[in-house]
Amino acid sequence: MERLQKILAHAGVASRRKCEELILAGRVRVNGKIVSELGTKVDPARDRIEVNGAPIQIEPKTYVALHKPRGYLSDIDEERGKKLAVDLVPSRERLYAAGRLDLNSEGLLLLTNDGDLAHRITHPRFEHEKEYLALVEGEPDDAALAKLQRGVWYDGEMLRADHVERAARHQSFGNAARDQIWLTIVLHEGKKRQIRHLCAGIGHPVLRLIRVRIGPIELGALPVGKWRALNEREVRALRERARRRTDS
Repeated sequence: MERLQKILAHAGVASRRKCEELILAGRVRVNGKIVSELGTKVDPARDRIEVNGAPIQIEPKTYVALHKPRGYLSDIDEERGKKLAVDLVPSRERLYAAGRLDLNSEGLLLLTNDGDLAHRITHPRFEHEKEYLALVEGEPDDAALAKLQRGVWYDGEMLRADHVERAARHQSFGNAARDQIWLTIVLHEGKKRQIRHLCAGIGHPVLRLIRVRIGPIELGALPVGKWRALNEREVRALRERARRRTDS
């Protein structure tokens, strides 16, 4: 017997958080009856579980690293009518993003149908680092970079980076012009447009934003718009890191 939201996530319905929302909205039935209480335990081998009237199917787990281009949405629940990153990956399984990149951001995006692992990657409690290269306007001094780590107030909330440093002017993604600079920025949580708000808050708006690492998984030389399957070692590394954070 397992919790209903965990089974739904394992079946590739959505992330665990989204599955909880489906349950609370009364869109899930078990043996013909609506179940709207989180934590309800069911047996997928014996119970008939339906979402929006359709029975769920347990799918083989798929893990993909994609180099998301600018102009693509990372989440199917976002604004309609836009190109979706998931459409760049041909798959029989229903994949969704483990963490978002906004429309104008690019770089590493993990796609999976493993809702449990997606939850562990995205939830701040598990502290999976996300590393970015940000091309910013102007050249912030040491005090401005220190402020990014101390924190910047935005919309009543304190936003901060875990680590910030200047990066080389010449990057494989492009060279910084005379009045620009590349920054390496590391976060362990990813609030919406967090880096853009941080940099704007110190007077150096972001011109390009590229995610180059999620935990132990690196973008590397993966071309824009291309994808690759994660190997067993990489998937194991993601799981082990999340497990260590749970036990600590």
